[in-house]
Amino acid sequence: MSRALVTGGAGFIGSHTVDLLLEKGYEIRILDNLQPRVHPRGKPVWVPKQAEFIQGDVANRADLARALQGVDYVFHLAAYQDYLPDFSTFIHTNAESTALLFELIVSDRRRYPVQKIVFASSQSVCGEGRYLCGTTADGRRPTAASNHPIGGRRSAVGGHGTIVPPPRSLEQLRCGDWEIHCPICSEYMQPLLIDEDTISPGTTYGISKYAIELLADRLGRRYGIPTVCMRYTYVQGPRNSFYNAYSGVARRFALRLLHGLPPIIYEDGQQLRDYVNVRDAARANVLVLEDPRADYQVFNVGGGRAVTVLEFARIMLEAFDSDLEPLIPGEFRLGDTRHTVSDISKLRALGWEPTIPVEQNPAEYVAWIKEQRGTEEYLEEAERIMREQGVVQTADRSGNDRRPTTADR
Repeated sequence: MSRALVTGGAGFIGSHTVDLLLEKGYEIRILDNLQPRVHPRGKPVWVPKQAEFIQGDVANRADLARALQGVDYVFHLAAYQDYLPDFSTFIHTNAESTALLFELIVSDRRRYPVQKIVFASSQSVCGEGRYLCGTTADGRRPTAASNHPIGGRRSAVGGHGTIVPPPRSLEQLRCGDWEIHCPICSEYMQPLLIDEDTISPGTTYGISKYAIELLADRLGRRYGIPTVCMRYTYVQGPRNSFYNAYSGVARRFALRLLHGLPPIIYEDGQQLRDYVNVRDAARANVLVLEDPRADYQVFNVGGGRAVTVLEFARIMLEAFDSDLEPLIPGEFRLGDTRHTVSDISKLRALGWEPTIPVEQNPAEYVAWIKEQRGTEEYLEEAERIMREQGVVQTADRSGNDRRPTTADR
């Protein structure tokens, strides 16, 4: 029987990956530090009894060495993820643990007989993604209102073509100017699907994930250890922690609606997102482990459909059978991208498809979160901390509707 180690196996994507591996007959070992911000009540009830559980830190040599012994396959899904400005923690936990993983395997291949590693990367590696500047083939010039629907691989007739823009500046966001401008001509640009060749991390978290991809490719090839890196977009479903602010839009909306409050939307709600169900993400993880065609590759893992945040809020309201209306107060969160929708054709070529529609994600999460206790104490805490740290701010649009110039950005 093959033995697989799942780091972060008590977490969101990790626990669903564990469930699927057990169904397929793998012997499972979990390494998880049960970070208090994610697991304030200790080991969650969904950790299966048939899996060996080790509480420890993936960046700690002794903990990782213990968990790695006698393992055939590794899913390195443990990560530090947050919006708070503790930048060194991202690099320490995410990148250093990856280097340590290879260091241990190479030091004693008999003790650590790892045959393949699947790494959790992130669409944050791509930053703001890809945009089109210029008149498109149908004669349109992109405007703020015409950025939908998202396009594929398209060429501009005029303008500056396909551009990977830098992150939006704080000055631009404070003006309440949400859309992406061409860094050359300042015109609005049209978002394109983001492929795996797009690399432009704009946050420390994204940088740490790109470091994982580089280590996986370079060290994996050098020492003959096949690796695969998975760039998840916005993963949703049961077990997505409601304690941690990074858990995302489903958590924020659900906690407020659970207590009779309307969902609050950042920016203007027209941001495009690509939501994928956690069970589909787990299937992708196991698929690339078992398919040698995936070796040394990077794959986007997304839902295959662009959805605005405002549309998602209405889906969530329907799941709660609520007649409340979303609030759009002009707040923004540093580090957020404007539009993020993945090109998933590469993973589809291996036979994978997202099977669970975006409308089902909130229903599953709502059913799960209603069974949890103590949600009220976490309703405002994460938002309060982010405001105190300057992560969440409010745009000042009073009398100022100018577009930032290239110099502003």
